[in-house]
Amino acid sequence: MTALGIGLIGTGYMGKCHALAWNAVASVFGDVERPRLAVLAEVSQELAERKARELGFARATGDWRALVADPSVDVVSITTPNAFHPEMAIAALEAGKHVWCEKPMASTLKDAERMLAAARASGKVAALGYNYIQNPVIRLIRRLLDEGRIGAVNHVRLEMDEDFMADPEELFYWKSEATSGHGALDDFGVHPLSLLWALLGGVRRVCGHMSKPYADRPVRGGGRRAVETYDIATVLMELENGASGVLTLNRSAWGRKGRIAVQLFGSKGSIVYDQERMNEVQLYTVDDAKETQGFRTILAGPRHPPYDRFVPAPGHGLGFNDLKVIECRELMRRIAGETAHLIAFEDGIRIERTVDAMARSAHEGRWVEVMS
Repeated sequence: MTALGIGLIGTGYMGKCHALAWNAVASVFGDVERPRLAVLAEVSQELAERKARELGFARATGDWRALVADPSVDVVSITTPNAFHPEMAIAALEAGKHVWCEKPMASTLKDAERMLAAARASGKVAALGYNYIQNPVIRLIRRLLDEGRIGAVNHVRLEMDEDFMADPEELFYWKSEATSGHGALDDFGVHPLSLLWALLGGVRRVCGHMSKPYADRPVRGGGRRAVETYDIATVLMELENGASGVLTLNRSAWGRKGRIAVQLFGSKGSIVYDQERMNEVQLYTVDDAKETQGFRTILAGPRHPPYDRFVPAPGHGLGFNDLKVIECRELMRRIAGETAHLIAFEDGIRIERTVDAMARSAHEGRWVEVMS
């Protein structure tokens, strides 16, 4: 495959993560041409030049539109705040570029649908940054399900909790603005929904509730501003396979740092996974002798590909950035026309429609069907 020219828009937490992945993918997997880090865009030329030096990009610009128009760029990584995703992704697709856009797709379902239409019209690869599905442990769970190890799944519980908004005196910032979306539902609730999608498929209907633990937050320089998004959400779900489910989300849960808990209950056993212990999974099966039945801990290791591309020994563990490198390799597979384990816009829109149904249910106080 010819070396891909990479353009990166945004260099915050996820921008650096994308840059690390593009820098590492050839070294880790050894079966692709090293991508060319062509252009980096930031809000100013000065910041762009500094970040380009740090992250290894050849050129820098303070105008993301110039990056999109640059003929040396084949793939555009979009890691800006949610509200900017639609304009940037659509412009990149219309310019004939492949797109790797961080989740969620957009702040509104209408904008997400526009992004999907642009992707379809372009014929280019348009992928979303759901790197948690790349965890070798999640792939193992899918294999256990496919093998029928816990029988037919009849109930699912998903939880995601963090405490980055737990302090009521934390300064107001963009994640509390309505322009960023609904709040916990689309800010990070899409992550457990991506795991659900990868493991079991979609959701048929939902009944949701959202709440604001704090009515306002202090503003830098004095005064307070009303919080416009919902930091807590709880949703009942009926899955497309007929199973029942519960999704609980909290961005203000003191003590929780990066917890995504997945519990799958089946007719012959259970599977339990917690993102804060992302290199292990708990498995219970009724096939074990009754006197020794109990949850067993399975540690990730080289037998769970592509763990072996990073570490030759079991139990040492992968990290968040490693999952992004795996996702980067899957994106390159898709661009090359190969089968890839990835959530493209075509799949991601189902997650966006699920979130939209959950929010509408919370506001209307009723069960809502998820648009197919």
